[in-house]
This record gives sequence, structure tokens and C-alpha cells, in this order.
Amino acid sequence: MMQKIDILAIGVHPDDVELSCSGTLLKHIAAGKKCAILDLTKGELGTRGSAELRTIEANNSSKLMGLTFRYQLDLKDGFFLNNEESIKEICKVIRASQPEIVLANAVEDRHPDHGRAAKLIADACFYSGLSKNETEFNGVKQGAWRPKAVYHYIQDHYIHPDFVIDVTNYAEKKREAIMCFSSQFFDPKSTEPQTPISSAEFIESLFAKMSIWGRAMGVKYAEGFTVTRYPGVDNLFDLK
Repeated sequence: MMQKIDILAIGVHPDDVELSCSGTLLKHIAAGKKCAILDLTKGELGTRGSAELRTIEANNSSKLMGLTFRYQLDLKDGFFLNNEESIKEICKVIRASQPEIVLANAVEDRHPDHGRAAKLIADACFYSGLSKNETEFNGVKQGAWRPKAVYHYIQDHYIHPDFVIDVTNYAEKKREAIMCFSSQFFDPKSTEPQTPISSAEFIESLFAKMSIWGRAMGVKYAEGFTVTRYPGVDNLFDLK
């Protein structure tokens, strides 16, 4: 059931959010914020597993994290377009859930879908605020809604973050959320083909980056984000 939320994390593939910013979502959920995930595709081109299995895994992760909801679109994995149809599908979810903040894919990455999705999501957030861009959701005409901010999480490639968030207390639960996608990640019993993300070293590389970002603010683990519009603070003491 879709409802008003505080943060909507959007990923082109069902595990993108868990890998990149689930610690941030878990921290805000613990603070009483309502958070949700929108998957643009079902990850049907993934080498391991299947779209059906990944949907089951996504639902398991959602329950573990305590999301308000998780919604999946049916854009084509690998071949989605930044066009009117795709933008309006995303706008429908933004307008139905009215997030204050949207977290989006990395602006560039090893997987070409990620950077393309980053632009598509940012565009949809803008067009969602235009009243003459008409949409309906469940047969009901929607009004305009534009999130206050769009922040891009960092994925496989190392990108220097514009800001980082301390997620030390939520790192292990993040690991559990990632491993809900057992078809995709390290499993010594798996007989499926090896991929760049299925080795044991891949998960540890994620936590190594989180460690580097955490060190900058004197904590064990942090998640990094980039911005296209610079964020503002009330005073210098808000910065850590």
C-alpha cells in the first residue's frame, strides 16, 4: 500500500539500494522516518537467478529493513529508455508517495544501466513537479509533487563523495539485507556462473569503501553520496 513517505530510494536493479544506501535507510527508519524503495526493473538480465527469484529476495529484504513499501516497475532491464513513458511511470510513484528526498543510482558506474538510470530518475523528479505533466495512479488523477532533494548513492566505481552519512550501527543489518539476494552474491554452494559481484571479495570491498568514508568523519562505517545541487547548512557546526 503506497502512502506518504520521507525518503524514496530508487534503483534500476532490485539489489542496487541494498548494496549502496541501505545503511542510510535503516538509520532513518530507526529514527522514525518512513522509507521505501522503487525498483525500475526486475533485473531480468542478471546472469544468476531469475526475475521471479529476485522479486522474492527483494520482498525478503524489504521485510528485514522495515520499509513502508517496495514497488517494482516493469521497465526493460538493459534497454529502458529515458522517454515520456518511463518518466511518467516514475512520476506516478513519486506523486503517490510524495517523498521529501529521493536517493538515486550513481551518476556513472561499471554497469551502464546505473548512470542512465541516474539521469532518468533525476529527470522524473523534475517533471513530477510540473502540473501539466498529467498522470493517473490506480485510476485517480494526480497532482504535481517535486522532492526537495535528489542525492546519488555511489555504487561499484569509486566516486569521491560530496557528503557521507555515519551508518556504523547499521552496517551488519545492511549486510543481512544484501545477503537476502543470495542468488546474486557469494555462496560457496552455488553452481551458477561467477560474476564480478559474486565473489566473497566483492562484499568486503563495499565495506572497505564504507570504512574509508567513515574514517573521514571519525566513525567506523559511512555511506557516500554525490549531489548535482549543492546542499546548504545553517552554520559551520552542522558539519562533522
